[in-house]
Amino acid sequence: MDETWRSELAEFIAIPSVSADSTHREDVKQAGEWVCDFIRSKCGGIAELTPYGEKELALGEIPASTDPDTAPTVLVYGHFDVQPPAPLDLWESEPFELTIKDEWAYARGITDDKGQLYIMLKAAQRLVEQKALPVNLRFACDGEEEIGGTTIVDWIRDDDIGANAGIIFDGGMLRVDVPMFSLSTRGLIAFDVKVTTGERDLHSGMYGGAALNAIHVLMRSLGAVTAGANGLLPETLRQGIIPPTADELENWKALPAGAEELALQGARPLDPNAAEQFNIRTMAEPSADVNGIIGGKPGLRNTTLSVNAAGEITVRLAPGQDVDTIGNAVEKLMRDAAPPGAELDIKWKGVPAGLMRPDAPAIQLGADAFEQVLGVRPLLVRSGGTLPIVPALADKGIATVITGFGLPESNVHSPNEKFLVRYFEQGVDTAAALYTKYADLPAT
Repeated sequence: MDETWRSELAEFIAIPSVSADSTHREDVKQAGEWVCDFIRSKCGGIAELTPYGEKELALGEIPASTDPDTAPTVLVYGHFDVQPPAPLDLWESEPFELTIKDEWAYARGITDDKGQLYIMLKAAQRLVEQKALPVNLRFACDGEEEIGGTTIVDWIRDDDIGANAGIIFDGGMLRVDVPMFSLSTRGLIAFDVKVTTGERDLHSGMYGGAALNAIHVLMRSLGAVTAGANGLLPETLRQGIIPPTADELENWKALPAGAEELALQGARPLDPNAAEQFNIRTMAEPSADVNGIIGGKPGLRNTTLSVNAAGEITVRLAPGQDVDTIGNAVEKLMRDAAPPGAELDIKWKGVPAGLMRPDAPAIQLGADAFEQVLGVRPLLVRSGGTLPIVPALADKGIATVITGFGLPESNVHSPNEKFLVRYFEQGVDTAAALYTKYADLPAT
């Protein structure tokens, strides 16, 4: 790695910007200031750490080298906060000290996401110095991604300038030298359910079989919205799904087999079709999982009929599904499953799924850039997780390349987080090619 790059990255890494720990609040802000200073001092742009709601965003602009008034605009997102380094005793080097060993760079945030944000900044600097940046760049970065903050989502929704395309380097490759773009994320609705079936707990020998048991009611209600024998949710919870395209399905053939993925995690298939349908189910179907049940006296054997119970269930939404439609349908199924006399208190809130069209010019030009530098075209996949920024960008019509250079073995969120050193140079080359390709974005 170039010594200048190493020095700059080490300085960024050394800031312990752990957003989950309030004692590092100023460190998080300092990391945001570092991003802004880089944009100003290295890229000739303007940037400020800007208060937005209760947090701050690093907002910056770098004009195109020529004709900025007519050049396309590209929005770049990354985050400058990191996960806590604990447990410290499992680290083989200091977590906030950049360490190069063999072919790997080690540090907290080296992959998620400081190292990858640095790549995007460094590519901008290169093109600016060459007077070859053909697009206007807008950087919008936050310091709360690791704690699920949504300030950046609010900013995107309120922003009236927009962009012709977006880029997020906060992901990874399928495996070494096999890049992939994530075209979507699933939505998420979280439900809290409380059941009351009487005034007080009862002796099960005296009232069992005659009085309602709140735990039984809760089990029936939750069972009404979980997967059936075929592994799929009830049809009323599958409405609105946008199925994968033929091109997407072709790309997914290169993904690891479902049986392999399940075995790798020590998991047991939900049903006989689970392994074969693994990718469809986790990327393009809704799912429901009970996350917890409270009732009775856990850990104690007693013969009590409980009249109070509570549970939590989350439903992942497939691209195309509406939060309110599915949320109301889930609530109705749970209420309908409860017998007369049971009282259900159900509260829920959710965020939508997000989907980028695979044929969008920003996606195809992005794939061209990756193929130009890496010699292989990225796989087009969907993510089973939830990331609120994706639907926010989709709602604004900003087709976004969501990708990165992390690897399955990068130990993201774990001790000894690492990044393949050669991907810094290749990453900058690729990001620069991406910026350059976006000169061909259609005018809006």
